[in-house]
Amino acid sequence: MPAPAISIGTVRIGPGCGLALIAGPCIIESTDHCLMIAETAKKICERLKMPYIFKCSFDKANRTSVTGFRGPGLESGLKTLAEVKRKIGVPVLTDIHLPEQAAPAGEVCDVLQIPAFLCRQTDLIVAAAKTGRVVNIKKGQFMAPEQMGQAVTKARSVGNSNLLLTDRGTFFGYGRLVNDFACIPIMQEFAPVVIDATHSCQIPGGQGTQSGGLRQYVPMVARTGVAAGADALFLEIHDRPDEAKSDPATIFPMAGLEGLLKLCLNIRAALAG
Repeated sequence: MPAPAISIGTVRIGPGCGLALIAGPCIIESTDHCLMIAETAKKICERLKMPYIFKCSFDKANRTSVTGFRGPGLESGLKTLAEVKRKIGVPVLTDIHLPEQAAPAGEVCDVLQIPAFLCRQTDLIVAAAKTGRVVNIKKGQFMAPEQMGQAVTKARSVGNSNLLLTDRGTFFGYGRLVNDFACIPIMQEFAPVVIDATHSCQIPGGQGTQSGGLRQYVPMVARTGVAAGADALFLEIHDRPDEAKSDPATIFPMAGLEGLLKLCLNIRAALAG
């Protein structure tokens, strides 16, 4: 039995709801850039009648290299995210890496995301859940889907059932990711499930000092995830992907967003019969 739908402001995600989009740059490059991306994606989603949540990170603690660009940090980053929320009028998601980041991030953001490598960190999950915000827990690349039930239990232990789970691929051998799309219905027993099509195409550390990836397969993962019943689609998007300061090998071009979303919505409609 799938877990019930959850609400993020006026956006509903889960059984009986339309396919939602969570999308934005990997990392905050500037306030103006975030505003431009959010406004463009919102207009596309309005044309397609698709719920939209903006995502961006104020810090990327999990970098391949110590010299990798990490973002503006908590204080400055939250100011940017608050500006996006105020000016564009969409819910906002960001990830946190430390329990002490949860409360300040929760004052601004509608969704707090637990990175995949940190999905077993009890204190982090509990701190995020205590804010009362929706918590999106990414399935660790090393975790079986049924094991994510324990992460959900940790969040619910402090009274928060506003949860999402995200699949972003599973490690196979050394540094390659594969998607087991059975993860989606298995995890839907615990919470609505998001398919992260961009990180699923990542090759961690594949370029030596930063992650590589296979951007050309992002549409295939997105379409397949939707066909497997995902409740929402997660994409990192950029107007100049090759110049992105984080994950340039997998971040998806804004120019192709509307076409990909149309395909995914057609698949969703076909499933509905």
